[in-house]
Amino acid sequence: MAKRAKEKLNLIKDVLEKQGKTQTWLAEKLDKDFVTVTRYANNKRQPTLETLFEIAQILRVSPRELING
Repeated sequence: MAKRAKEKLNLIKDVLEKQGKTQTWLAEKLDKDFVTVTRYANNKRQPTLETLFEIAQILRVSPRELING
């Protein structure tokens, strides 16, 4: 179980870094609190499917590119 907790479930942070975008930028685009987006990016919390699709649309990637596995 502890191993699973360290595993990246989403790749939001990686995609942001590849695109040269910040978590602050994404938070503004999503109209969400910076702390919430940081938790998503650091895999402390997972976005809903709806939010995941919205993030994918904003970043112009497939939702699959944001999911590890």
